[in-house]
Amino acid sequence: MAGDWTAPPGEPAAGPHGPEPGRLPAEVTGFVGRRGELAELAGLLDSARLVTVTGPGGVGKSRLALRAAARAADAFPDGTWLVDVAPVQDPLLLGHAVLEALRLADGSARPPLDVLIERLEGRCLLLVLDGCEHLVESCAELADALLRALPGLRLLTTSRTALRASGEHLLALTPLPVGPAPSGPVRPDALPDAVRLFVERAGAVLPSFEVTEANAEAVALLCRRLDGIPLALELAAGRLRALSVEQVTARLDDRFRLLTCGSRTALPRHRTLRTTVGWSHELCTVQERLLWARLSVFAGGFDLEAAEYVCAGEGIEAEDVLDLLDELVAQSVVLREDSAFGVRFRLLDTLREYGGQWLRAAGEEQRLLRRHRDWYLGVATWGEVEWFGPRQAETAERTGLAHGNLRAALEFCLAEPGEEQIALLLAGTLWFYWIGCGHLAEGRHWLDRALALDREPTEARAKALWVTGYMATLQGDLGFARPALEECRRQALDTGDDRALAYAVHRQGCVALVGDDPDRAAELFEEALWHYRTIGELNSNVVMAMLELGLAHLFQGDPDSGELWLGQARELCEEHGEQWAYGYVLYAMAFSHWLDGAVQPARVLARECVRLNHLFRDLLGIVLGIDLLALLETEPSGPGEPGDLREARVLQGAAHRIWRTVGNPFLGSRNFFGPHQECAERALAGLTAQEYEECYQAGTLLDLDAAVTRALGGGGRRQGPEAARGPRSVPPPPAPPPAPSTARNS
Repeated sequence: MAGDWTAPPGEPAAGPHGPEPGRLPAEVTGFVGRRGELAELAGLLDSARLVTVTGPGGVGKSRLALRAAARAADAFPDGTWLVDVAPVQDPLLLGHAVLEALRLADGSARPPLDVLIERLEGRCLLLVLDGCEHLVESCAELADALLRALPGLRLLTTSRTALRASGEHLLALTPLPVGPAPSGPVRPDALPDAVRLFVERAGAVLPSFEVTEANAEAVALLCRRLDGIPLALELAAGRLRALSVEQVTARLDDRFRLLTCGSRTALPRHRTLRTTVGWSHELCTVQERLLWARLSVFAGGFDLEAAEYVCAGEGIEAEDVLDLLDELVAQSVVLREDSAFGVRFRLLDTLREYGGQWLRAAGEEQRLLRRHRDWYLGVATWGEVEWFGPRQAETAERTGLAHGNLRAALEFCLAEPGEEQIALLLAGTLWFYWIGCGHLAEGRHWLDRALALDREPTEARAKALWVTGYMATLQGDLGFARPALEECRRQALDTGDDRALAYAVHRQGCVALVGDDPDRAAELFEEALWHYRTIGELNSNVVMAMLELGLAHLFQGDPDSGELWLGQARELCEEHGEQWAYGYVLYAMAFSHWLDGAVQPARVLARECVRLNHLFRDLLGIVLGIDLLALLETEPSGPGEPGDLREARVLQGAAHRIWRTVGNPFLGSRNFFGPHQECAERALAGLTAQEYEECYQAGTLLDLDAAVTRALGGGGRRQGPEAARGPRSVPPPPAPPPAPSTARNS
């Protein structure tokens, strides 16, 4: 009968009426994770007749497909069958390989496709074609012909690129999630999938191996460095026979030499990491390989415009980058990621390192790194311009997406002789990101390194000096800030750099304010504002000078003058859509309202201050707002409603945890410490010693987001929808002050 299954002589018949309903190999190692992907793949197999699992080499496509096929076996009475396409090099032999896998003997001269259609007619089976990427066109043609002729057939294929056959549905498989290192006692069932896989494979090599509090961070770092790629994790686990986890991680800069001890029974291209990645490289065209190499200069995600600028030229036209990039995405070399600003792309670190080796071999690395540096200097420059305006939050997010590449650009400038001035310019231009988005420590790291390399009195150095001096002030490090800002001021006077002079004087005012000398601070802020008006400067820094002058007046005990300047700063923020400085203006206004006894408006303003600063992840603004809200919690919320002293101490504890990540608590200032001190004294007077301490400790357990949520919730209080402006009207802006006596020529 034409439809009977026929086995080779001496072997039992296979098929729906024989002893073997399918030929899927048994698993010899545990299957870890992938619950979501298995469910999605099961759904696709229910609804589609051709499903392809795509993904980079070593990501686990075959294991996932085989596990899904085994789970679906009951739906296919004629079996689930595996065809290993990888060893087949000649497209003409593909049909014969399928016949052999199905154990369908045929000695005739007929084309294999005809035999398959004849033998499988009327059957209901699932066929898994594994490793199709090198014969993708032939596999697509075979799949199309079989599916059109055999309605009972379903195909599940794995490939580093889609078949692009009619009716194909795709499941793009990404690496296993790594997640953060566990804190506290380690629960094996709570470990991220990548870590669980590494631990399981490590246990096979070193039975005593386990994740503990002592090594959890090291294991998580190793898994992150390997991108969560299962093959890489398994190869790394094999190295534990001779190395510790820390030693393996330290050697990952040469991961292709390190990760070479795969299973002897694995496919040759899966025995080492280099051959796995090299297999993908061989399947690319010359131009695709060239673009892959050039894309290796990106650290983290990038967009199409960046790729076109950096990678075009000398063999790749700018208009060809899109098509080449699309092909690399299709071949699972480049990952596609969605963002709020459109599609972005990323190379896994392993593929990036492989491309970098080819880039260095071609002698193109320095040229591409300079083009990369130029692009991200442009990103920083444009971000600085856009920071003062309605797109400020978008600018913060865009710059955050570029953070990894900005670091790479800075590292290049600091390591390459002759690039020191550009390092100063780039690090200084990013002041808005370092200060406004909670990266004070990192910003100082880059600026301090750049300033140490080049002492030429240029505009770039002057900018770097006032920026690092400002950041040191915000960290409460006045011993560093004072000489840096004085050097900036003297250089500006010597070179006639009026802009640098304005910023130096402004930031010296901040030092005086934080140093509890509000009289001197007011003088310096007035001088800085005069300089700003003279040169036509108007940006977030100018607004900050106004509100800081307002604070100086409040600390002097002059609330009327303080509110004049705060009102002017607020109006400028509202006119230009400025939100970051606005958060600080609201903090100062909340403080002013509290001094005036207007507690409820002060709460509204302080909460909005915390919300806005949390939008930018500005830790200093957040913690100042939370500490002020803690004090406001001690105030009565209405007639007969006493303050909530317990909640006040919880917020103080939460603020303490944040201060530890900012720098010197309260900037080392008695004036900024005042609200905290008064709050603590009120709580100590109204709580038992145990309550006082327990509430504080409870607050220290809150992470940043939880602390902000707690502060915005008001400890259970509920308030009406009052406007953040408060009930009092803001007086008109003051007239510009005359030129101060401390001006440059004095």
